[in-house]
Amino acid sequence: MAGPVQSIERAAAILRLLAGGPRRLGLGEVAASLGLAKGTAHGILRTLQHVDFVEQDAATGKYQLGAALLHLGTSYLDVNELRSRSINWADALAARSGEAVRLGTPLEDRVLIVHHVFRPDDTLQTLDVGALLPLHASSLGKVLLAYGTATVESALEAGLEAYTRHTPVVPEELNRALAEIREQGWAAEVQEMSMGDAGVAAPIRGHGGLVVGAIGVSGPVERICDAKGHPQPALITLLREAARAISKDLGAARWLAHHRILDASEGSPDHG
Repeated sequence: MAGPVQSIERAAAILRLLAGGPRRLGLGEVAASLGLAKGTAHGILRTLQHVDFVEQDAATGKYQLGAALLHLGTSYLDVNELRSRSINWADALAARSGEAVRLGTPLEDRVLIVHHVFRPDDTLQTLDVGALLPLHASSLGKVLLAYGTATVESALEAGLEAYTRHTPVVPEELNRALAEIREQGWAAEVQEMSMGDAGVAAPIRGHGGLVVGAIGVSGPVERICDAKGHPQPALITLLREAARAISKDLGAARWLAHHRILDASEGSPDHG
C-alpha cells in the first residue's frame, strides 16, 4: 500500500497554519513554523497560489488563505450546527418581519454568511451564502466584534474601509459603537455598507453564553428604519426573540435564564 505523499502533507500543513493565525504570514514565518527550507515552502505556496487556495498581498508579500477554499468549503454548511439549529427560526423571522434574514460567523477578518433567507416577496434577490462582509460596516460584523467573537485588531489590520460616508472608519468611533452594542444587545448599520440599505443584528450564543454567531435582518433603509433613521423597535423585538430561541437550541438556555434573573433583581432591562 502506498504511503502518504509528502508534498500534499506539507501543503495541508501550510493551509492549516494560515487558517489558524489571526494575520497574514511571510515566507520566512511559514518556513520556520513548519521546519521547511524556504525554497520548499516557496514552491508549495506558489502552487497553492496558482490554484487560488492561497493569496499573496501585493504590498507586503505575505500570504493568506484564498477565496477558492471558501467556495470549496461551503459543503460543510449543511452540517454546520449553527446553521442547522437556526434554519427554522430564520425562516420564521423572515416571514414575520417581511425582510431578508442572514446568519453570520467570523472568517479571517470578515463575516461569512452561512445562511440567507430571501425577503418573502417577488422581488429579484441574490443568494448571499458564502459571501464575505466587512466586520466594521455590517451589523452582523459589529455584533461579532462587540462580543469578542471577532477581534477589533483583525478589523483594524484589514483596514476600516469607507464604503459610504456613513461607514465608521475612526477606531475610537468604532469602539464607542461596540460599547453601545454591548449595552443594548443589538447592532445596526444604516447606509454604512451601501447607500439606501440598512440592517440590524443580534448575537447568537452557545454553551456558557459565548457568542458564536449573529443573526440579522436587512433591507431598504425606509423599511428597516423610522423617519429619523432609527431601526424599528418592533423589528428589533422580533430579531432578539429569534436570537434567543436559536441560542437556547445551541445550549445557552441556562446562561440566558441566569441573566434574566440577574436583570430582574437589578431592575434593569435584559441586554442580550
